[in-house]
Amino acid sequence: MNREQISRIAHTHHPIAAPVDDDAVRRLLDEAISREDARVLDLGCGGAEWLLRALAARPRLRAVGVDTSEPALTRAREEARGRGVDARLTLHQQDAARFTSADPFDLVLNVGAGHAHGGLLPTLAAARAHLAPGGRVLVGDGFWERAPSPEAVDMLGELSDLPTTLDAVVADGWTPVGAHISTRGELDAYEWSWTGSLASWALDHPHDPDSARALETAATHRTEWLRGYRDSFGFVCLVLRPTP
Repeated sequence: MNREQISRIAHTHHPIAAPVDDDAVRRLLDEAISREDARVLDLGCGGAEWLLRALAARPRLRAVGVDTSEPALTRAREEARGRGVDARLTLHQQDAARFTSADPFDLVLNVGAGHAHGGLLPTLAAARAHLAPGGRVLVGDGFWERAPSPEAVDMLGELSDLPTTLDAVVADGWTPVGAHISTRGELDAYEWSWTGSLASWALDHPHDPDSARALETAATHRTEWLRGYRDSFGFVCLVLRPTP
């Protein structure tokens, strides 16, 4: 069982794949999409759940998703057909950092997939290159809510606190026009869903050769979360416009 299979199972009941609840997703999309006929790009879309929800709520919107995972894109296509939005969704299997388009986009998303570009500021640079005049970016990334333990840094990397993160974004030429800071409830719900979905799959498939590995991975992740970073990790989604 590889990382991609683990992620697919773990996100079974949380397809947005970020610690953000449904109400916050709707509000962020409302803040980020400035016109009903917008063109939207998700760089690192995974199963394209952000795009699928935007398309379902806006019948004139068109969207493009980019991701390296063939299984995730296959699921996205199936979901798009099931929700009746497939004619307005184009998906590309490729490295998001190498994606090019002749036409710019009114909104560029990257929520929880900054690793595709090497961090928050490189992600914003990539988004800027695709942005139409007057366009917006919706980006989601982690930050340290409290001073992390060395173990937490080893697990999640060199993050900053929220004020420092915002200072870096503003200094990079962006103005926040909307935001959502994930609550403790959202963060916990995401982690319980991740570990619970994976553990349930393992228990439901006891004879699968990957069952023991899945159960062990769920237990390890749960311990890392509860003992490693639960008290220090935060997550923020920002709606940004380029500063003139």
